[in-house]
Formats: sequence, structure tokens, C-alpha cells
Amino acid sequence: MPKVVYPLDSSKKFTDQQYVGHNRWHPDIPANVTVRPGDTFRVDCREWFDGAIHNDDSADDIRDAPLSTVHVLSGPFAIEGAQPGDLLIVDILDVGPIPQEDSGPLAGQGWGYTGIFAKQNGGGFLTDQFPDAYKVIWDFAGQTATSRHVPGVSFTGIVHPGLMGTAPSADLLGRWNRREQALIDTDPDRVPPLALPPLPQDAILGTLQGGEFDRVAGEAARTAPPRENGGNQDIKNLTKGSRIFYPVFVDGAKLSLGDLHFSQGDGEITFCGAIEMGGFIDLHVDLIKGGMETYGVSENAIFMPGNVDPRYERWLAFSGTSVTLDDEQRYLDSHLSYQRACLHAIDYLTKFGYSPEQAYMILGAAPIEGRLSGVVDIPNSCSTVYIPTGIFDFDVAPSASGPARVDPGMGVPRSTF
Repeated sequence: MPKVVYPLDSSKKFTDQQYVGHNRWHPDIPANVTVRPGDTFRVDCREWFDGAIHNDDSADDIRDAPLSTVHVLSGPFAIEGAQPGDLLIVDILDVGPIPQEDSGPLAGQGWGYTGIFAKQNGGGFLTDQFPDAYKVIWDFAGQTATSRHVPGVSFTGIVHPGLMGTAPSADLLGRWNRREQALIDTDPDRVPPLALPPLPQDAILGTLQGGEFDRVAGEAARTAPPRENGGNQDIKNLTKGSRIFYPVFVDGAKLSLGDLHFSQGDGEITFCGAIEMGGFIDLHVDLIKGGMETYGVSENAIFMPGNVDPRYERWLAFSGTSVTLDDEQRYLDSHLSYQRACLHAIDYLTKFGYSPEQAYMILGAAPIEGRLSGVVDIPNSCSTVYIPTGIFDFDVAPSASGPARVDPGMGVPRSTF
């Protein structure tokens, strides 16, 4: 096992650890660990809500999820010799749930969760159709996930970090804040909001204190969206065996990571759509000096995916076009066409006995494939959703005999009001 350079005690909260990480992006958050090019090391990661979500049959914790606290990130890690303009090479050697021998309330976390956030608290990809909070608990057995809340389904997880990236420069951070505030200003009262501005409340900034903490908290960017530094990209194929090339914007690069997922469908469509978990990740780092200019990577990471995807051979695919549910034509709107493809898949799965919420959770957590299948034929963009048929314990293909009916079990827990 590689040396653990960033240990976490499962019995303690994020802010009580040996090393205190952060939940905002800012170039002035100090690195708390330094590694060298060529080093291999292990990093422990907390679940993104730091234990606020529980293994039970109530969705009240999802309804009340403290979004101002996320994501709790391990890091920053300074890479010795890294300078702006370099490319940071990060190899993911291994990644998995909290080891079973750990102690504490998250000990041996052989489970994770998927949630639909309430529209009033973050929403999701289909928030207008699913405005209330729901939760599904998934149990892990080796590489396989099953759920008491979604019977008849089991699948191999593609374990990956949802979030990893380098620190922005002061100039890049300023660009983020200006453009996102300009977007918010177009509809400041929208629910859910168009973007999340800097928020000092619940900011965790490593070892910063006093006036410096206050200044940085007022400027630091939220970690929810992906940006030029990588960040919360939620790419399910960024798993064991992947190599990522991150642009370096500050001295030391200041790599941070977290938000580990046991599995996820393309798009993480419920927002809390992956199977969220705490765990560990083994990394190897190196540098390409001046690599940003050499390879034309002015911003945004590039990566080579690993080769540990589950081997599903048969798929059932659903398509959608850029026409709203009210029959309004939109011009090549790929976001809308992917929504429509997902809704078609959900409608189909309900014919087998699943509730719409259960079907939605399947699409968020299972390793579905999402594709932009056509973006040139005006006025309709075409998106597709591919569901591996092997995740079901019964035949989901259309047939003359009609759909088999699954026992929906206890169903998906919904929040109370």
C-alpha cells in the first residue's frame, strides 16, 4: 500500500482532522502536504457532506442537506517545482470505499447513497418533474451495488473521484466570479439559482485564520461546478488506470480532490446522482514543464480514461430531441434533448413496476451511457441514453408478452413536510 500522506479519522468531523482541507477554491489556501514529482501516495477522502447523510429510510437529511458546506476536499497538495504553465500529470492507481478495518461512525462503509435534491435546495437535472427530496441507499459487495430501495437491480460500479483539480490563479478566480455573477444578475430570484456566488458562511479554508480567512472567504469560489481547473467534473470514466493532465495556474499547483463515487450514470442527472461515499485514492504525480504551451492546453484538463469499465454487452437505448414537454421547438438544445431521452427512459421503466423516482435513481447511479448523437440537423439536437440490460434481474426488452412486473419493495424514501 502506498504511504498515506493525508489520513482521515472516520470518528471525527472534517474540521477536527490532523489535516484540515477546504470546501472553496482560492489560490491563497495554503497547501498542507507537499509531494514530489514521481511520488506515489494514498489520500483519504470524506463523503462530500461530511457524514450528514444517514443509512436509513428517510429522505429528510437530503431535503435539509447543507449545500453551503460542500465539497469537503482533501488537500491542497503542493507539487514540488510546479509552476504556472506546467502540466500536472495525475495517475489514478487505485480508488475504493473506506477500508473495512477503519473505526468510527463511517467504519467499513459498505454503503453509499443517491439523492434527488428538492427544487428549493439545489434541484437537479429534472427538477421540474421531480421537485421533492428522495434518497436511495446502496450496499456494496465487492464491486457490486444493490439497494433495498430499488429491487431487481444490481450493477458493477465504476469507482471514481467526482472532483479533482488544481488551484486557480487570482486572475482566473476573478474571471469565474465576474462571469457567474453576471449570469445570476439575469434572474437573481430564480429557484434553483443560476449559479452560486462566493459564500463566507460555512467556508473551510485549511489553516487560514483571522483577517486573511475573512478576505479569502469573501472571494473564494464554490466547488459545485466544473471549471477550467478541473473541479467537479463528475466524469464516471475517470477511474482506476486513468491519467489526467491538469493545467497549473499557481506555484505548487495545489491539487485537491474528493467527492468519491462508487458508481454513476453519465450526467449525474439527479445532482446527488452518483453513489456518494467516503474512501481512499492512490495517486502518482509528475510534471511536464511548460506543458500548457507545448500541448495547447491553455485551460481545462485532458485525460486518458482507465480500462476497468464493467463489461456489459447489451443495451437498451432511448432518444430525445430538443422539443419541450409543452411541444415548444428549441434550436439544437442538447441539454433539453438529453432531458427528454432520460424522461423517455423513466417512463419506460415505470411499465415494469418501478416508481418514477426509482427509475430516475437508476439512471443517476447505474453506469448508463449518455451521448450527443446529432447536433447538426436543424432544429433538433438528438441525445441518447443507453441502459445496460444486464443490470436488471429480468428481461427489460420489449416483447409480445408485455413487460414483466418487478415488486417495487419499500420504494424510494421521500422527505416529510
